[in-house]
Formats: sequence, C-alpha cells, structure tokens
Amino acid sequence: MRIAIVLNSSWNIFNFRMGLIEALQNQGIDVYAIAPRDDYSKLLEQAGCQFEPVKMDSRGTNPMKDIRLIKELYNVYKKIRPDVVLHYTIKPNIYGTVAASLLRIPVVNNVCGLGTVFLKEGITSRIAIGMYKMAFRFPRKVFFQNDYDLDLFVERRIVKKGICDVLPGSGIDLNRFSPMGSSRTKGKFTFLLISRLLHDKGVLEYIDAVRKLKESGLEAHFQILGPKAPDHKRGIDLSIIDSWLEQGLVEYLGTTDDVREYIDKADCVVLPSYREGTPRTLLEAASSAKPIVTTDVPGCNNVVSDNENGFLCRLKDADDLAQKMKKMAELPDDKLLEMGRVGRKRMEERFSEHVVINKYLHTLNQIK
Repeated sequence: MRIAIVLNSSWNIFNFRMGLIEALQNQGIDVYAIAPRDDYSKLLEQAGCQFEPVKMDSRGTNPMKDIRLIKELYNVYKKIRPDVVLHYTIKPNIYGTVAASLLRIPVVNNVCGLGTVFLKEGITSRIAIGMYKMAFRFPRKVFFQNDYDLDLFVERRIVKKGICDVLPGSGIDLNRFSPMGSSRTKGKFTFLLISRLLHDKGVLEYIDAVRKLKESGLEAHFQILGPKAPDHKRGIDLSIIDSWLEQGLVEYLGTTDDVREYIDKADCVVLPSYREGTPRTLLEAASSAKPIVTTDVPGCNNVVSDNENGFLCRLKDADDLAQKMKKMAELPDDKLLEMGRVGRKRMEERFSEHVVINKYLHTLNQIK
C-alpha cells in the first residue's frame, strides 16, 4: 500500500508527522512525502520516505499559481499512484483534493486550524469558504482538531458531518515530552511564549502584558521562542521586535529544533492566540507538566481548563492576560506542580500520539 502525505513544508512533516510515518512504515506501507524542498527534505528521505518536491506558496493567493499547483499535484499523484492521500494545511486540502479527485484517488483531509480567514467576514472569507465547499465534496474522511471547527464546517455546509471526526491535534509523544517539574528554585519565575511572531498568535498582547507586569514591579523573566516572519502578511515588523529588545521587555531566544530544554527552564508557557486547531506548543508544555496561560478560544481551551492545568484569559485583552500571568507567578510551588500534574494526566488520557495514529490506521483500513 502507498500513502502520500502532503503539506506546505518538509519541516512540518518532519516535526509533526514522523510518529505517524513510522507507524505506517511498521505496517509495511510505503510513505511518500510531498512538499516544497527545504533543509528537512533530506531527513525525510533518510527516514525511509520517498520524497516528491512541489512548489507551493503557503501564503500567496495568486490564482494562476494555484492552478499550476493543481496541475503539479495531479502530475505527482499520477506518477506515484498512491492508494490514499493525506492532506494537511489549506492549499493541499483544497487543491490537492481537486487533483486527487480527477484521478479517483481516495483522500483524507485534515483541518489543522482555520486561521484568520474565518476570523473576519469579508470577500476573502467568502472565497475561501466557496473553495472549501467545492473541494470537500470529494474526501472519504475529514479530520478536525476540535469540535468548534467541525461544527462550523458542518453548519456552513462545507462538509457532510458523516465523514467528519476529531483528532487531538497531531498528538504528543509522551515519552519525548515528559514531566520536568518546577524551575522556580533556579531563579526568577520564567514565562515562555513559543510561537511564530505573528499578530494572530497574540504576541502583541503578550508584550503589552509584559510591559504592564514590569511597571507593576513583578520580578520575572519573559521569553519568546520562535521564528520571526516579516514577509508573512500577519508577521510583526522587525523594527517593532527590535524595539522590544532595546527596551529590555523580553528575551528573544531565536529558533530551535528541540524546544524541550527551553520548556524545562520555564515555569509557565503562554499562548494568547486568537484561535487554534489544537496548538502543538501547548500539548508539549502540558505533557512536560508545565502550567499554561492561554486564551479562552477554540483550540486553546481544548487543552487548558481554567484553574485546573492553567488559566484562561480573554481574547485580545492584555490587561486580563497580565492579571492571569501575575496570578500564576504568585502561586505556591505545590499549586504549580499540581497544575502540571493535571495537564500531564490530560495528555495521557486524551492527547497521546497513539490515539491519533490508531484513528488514521482505522480509517485507512476502511478505505482499502
């Protein structure tokens, strides 16, 4: 059996789908990774995948480029003839599905998050919904990462409910991300935001909250880990980021292929995002038994229950975020540890990578 996994970057496949790939390979399935070539493409080949490069601008909306992407994916699918294609992210979900349908190849789509296109009503949103409706007539299965997104797609008649199911994100490797305890004894309380530096990740609200906390006299470390994205349409301008560093508001840690050492040194992970599928960074933090402060929005509140394994704050509200961060920093050690234990238990019960893999294998067996 041949399975193709299609994403908007090789980095994404390597970092978030290797557990699934290994499980498929252990079943004797040949796995084809289809994505733009980057530094991680060779690692996918070394892991035993057949790699097929495609050109894909994940941010662009040029109709001619998108038509060419359909043709390019059609040619790749025709060449390798997979038995099933697994699509992730918007463009593979839409254009890859169209290409596969022309060849009558079964498709399983994965809606990993709705992004800003569904946060604002307008012409862009209407076009996106129309394209989803057109493409989502063809999949055999559509996985969502939370019930909110599934219900939205069903209510807007984008997809039939009978082919839908919910996965706990990409799942978390509970052995790789294991409890690390509290680091408060190593120095000041440390807050860590792990994210691309985009507006809709709530980075500006985080900075505003940090400024308020510093002005109030809270002694703590405030860190950001994740890539700058100045070319992204929702990216934060580099001059703004530089001004934060010049003012000494936050410590920018850059990027990494292994977040565990940074989570280990943090006392609390923060993500004030506007909306998520199921945020990977929060799964990693909770699995590592770290308490969390995040927004009370779909995806984030799927991982965190208020006052149990963290605190939920209001959307786009830096004052409320600052209050919740201050409350977290003032908790006694035993309460921090208890929140961490609750988060870890939730990961073990609901978000294990094995849950995700078993659902995929069950779906593939039904399609065969």
